Amino acid sequence: MKIGITYDLRIEYLALGYSEEETAEFDRPDTIQAIENTLKELGFKTERIGHVRSLAKQLVKGKKWDLVFNIAEGIKGFGREAQVPSLLDAYDIPYTFSDPLVLAVTLHKGMTKSIIRDLNLPTPDFAVVNTEDDIKKVNLPYPLFAKPVAEGTGKGIDSSSKINNRSELITVCGILLERYKQPVLIETFLPGREFTVGIIGTGGDAVAIGALEIVLKEIAQKDVYSYVNKEQCEELVEYRLVEDSMAEKAKEIALLAWRGLGCRDAGRVDLRVDSSGIPNFMEVNPLAGIHPEHSDLPIMCSLVGISYRELIQRIVESALKRINIHVPSLLPASRLHKVSRKRKYTESVPATQMVLQF
Repeated sequence: MKIGITYDLRIEYLALGYSEEETAEFDRPDTIQAIENTLKELGFKTERIGHVRSLAKQLVKGKKWDLVFNIAEGIKGFGREAQVPSLLDAYDIPYTFSDPLVLAVTLHKGMTKSIIRDLNLPTPDFAVVNTEDDIKKVNLPYPLFAKPVAEGTGKGIDSSSKINNRSELITVCGILLERYKQPVLIETFLPGREFTVGIIGTGGDAVAIGALEIVLKEIAQKDVYSYVNKEQCEELVEYRLVEDSMAEKAKEIALLAWRGLGCRDAGRVDLRVDSSGIPNFMEVNPLAGIHPEHSDLPIMCSLVGISYRELIQRIVESALKRINIHVPSLLPASRLHKVSRKRKYTESVPATQMVLQF
């Protein structure tokens, strides 16, 4: 079986003149190498495809793959994450992770929160500011929190994102509207703990593997998991694997959100606790970073006893299950049992799900 790999390489876009911030979500060469090496270890043939334009050129030439491992983020518009899956759908080529509808909707945080609210899951009250005229329509109690409606990696978030009065609201919205050329999401500021929950699987097979608490150090930008805090996380942020009752509630809400939104294979859900002690959905990342050492999901996996190889294996397993492709199991049963005994999350991640069931 041949698996193609689609991705956006950060250094390529930097060479074209894009800024560090514009390319913050794109991947490093060692991420692509890690994915490719792991797929080969699992017995697959691989081929690097690259970004959406490279994919388009190869599709026109008649190239085909049995599966595409897609981590391409895209560069323009609300549908940028949906571009590669849309092309692959048009050519009837299966791929990992979520479909175009899910990727487009979940990139727009306001639309995502509307769905979450309809699912009766907790999320902070919000308003979407499309123009400066919309600012006067915002009728939410202070403090508030402002961020671009369709960015990731903390882009557009800094210490000024926590808003305490109307003057600050006008100033911050004006800056964000001008800088990012997109609407601004305004939410009630939540004062409590912040979690990111890792999810592996699709639909009823999806499981919440663990919850990381994001703890800002004294020297970090206060109150906000900002672009600077994320870019310099080794110095500014502490990540703690937590298992208390609040973390378990966060995992429960995250899993309901993941299933309700129709996300697939693997990703993360971010939550923050409100003044009543309830974890609230903030946003979902259905195309989460997958660097083996620096990305939240692989870090979380390693902390709960799931190796990088097993993570990649389970992502592929979830994708291939949708198209009923069967290949021999790749993980020796003896090693599987050893991992299962050492791990604390056996009840959340059944050991049988660590083997490709084809």
